[in-house]
Amino acid sequence: MIKLTNISTRAPQHLNKKDIKKKTIKTVNKIGKLSRVYEADKTHALLVVFQGMDSSGKDGTTREVFKFVSPSIACAHSFKKPTDEEMSHDFLWRVHKLVPGKGQIRIFNRSHYEDVLIQKVHHWIDDNTVEDRIVSINNFENLLKSDNNTTILKFYLHLSHEKQKEKLQERIELLEKNWKHNPNDLKESKLWEQYMEAYENVLNKSKIPWHIIPADQRWYRNYAVAQIVLETLQNMNLKYPKLTD
Repeated sequence: MIKLTNISTRAPQHLNKKDIKKKTIKTVNKIGKLSRVYEADKTHALLVVFQGMDSSGKDGTTREVFKFVSPSIACAHSFKKPTDEEMSHDFLWRVHKLVPGKGQIRIFNRSHYEDVLIQKVHHWIDDNTVEDRIVSINNFENLLKSDNNTTILKFYLHLSHEKQKEKLQERIELLEKNWKHNPNDLKESKLWEQYMEAYENVLNKSKIPWHIIPADQRWYRNYAVAQIVLETLQNMNLKYPKLTD
């Protein structure tokens, strides 16, 4: 049983920041090179899901980990408030049309899990609907895996409440970060305990397991995610296709 308060939001103490940053550069370079083989091989699809509280680093991690991957291979989508058209369909309709085809990488900055997180916290749906949706999500992800050979990497960026408050304050005080400020983020921060409860519910009931990434220090966050992405690509046994006679 996953309990987030029992999991550190910081890097292991024995790690050296300078050494890890060097390793991260090498790792993301390898991801870039291997992504070209991945695109040519066209036997796998890769869906990368980032979830986490506001300011946990979803955008920053995406930029760092996939910095050497061509936009023709990888693209990111950020899920916002559903449009009227999206609201007129089932909650997974807007998600399914954005999943990757073979040879593609799709990065979800927030995802289909928003429909069992924010909606649960604000009581826009009842608990029975939350549980029904989690079952639907598990079935949906299994469909992608079994029907299109899709690997799904799910990352929960585990930020402390103290660090989030610090980052949200920077958006107010630092000119270059003013554009990120959203007064609603401060309101959502006050619901921290409710969000942690909602996340724990998701983490414990997902069939495809989550990677819980300590996110208080970006240098370790980026390294941890990059290592998992690289290992995933390496385990696909990718090859350039050969011309037939």
